[in-house]
Amino acid sequence: MSLPEEKLLVRRIREGTVIDHIEGGRSLEVLKILGIGKGTKSVVTVAMNVPSGKLGRKDIVKIEGRFLSPEETDRIALIAPRATINIIKGYRVVEKRKVRLPSVIYGMVRCPNPTCITNSGEPIGRIFDVIDREKPLLRCRYCGRILKPEELVMD
Repeated sequence: MSLPEEKLLVRRIREGTVIDHIEGGRSLEVLKILGIGKGTKSVVTVAMNVPSGKLGRKDIVKIEGRFLSPEETDRIALIAPRATINIIKGYRVVEKRKVRLPSVIYGMVRCPNPTCITNSGEPIGRIFDVIDREKPLLRCRYCGRILKPEELVMD
């Protein structure tokens, strides 16, 4: 039996997390901020540049056996502000939520300004105010530098 070419055939997961509605081509950045790489033991499925009615094209990440913490969800919002998180148990979606940036980011991002006090070696925490949740844009609370998504340096 043949299926139409438009169908995406990706194995369902029994337990874990599906991150959907990632802007096309950004899934590898999502994997990086979640610490998923060479030493990862979980089965991870990545679909890139899948046609999407909302985004034009999107990426999808499936992580078997892992449920994301709120801090991890916040990190995803920095890279993929329109993403949705689906928690899967027994092959069913038991929780669905959209990522949402908090109004203030503590310690997850480094300021790229080399003269910022947060890069001086002083024991001072990094704090960024979110000035635009859609793009997202952040402002360093210490030096005032505005960071665009492509400038984000994650810890």
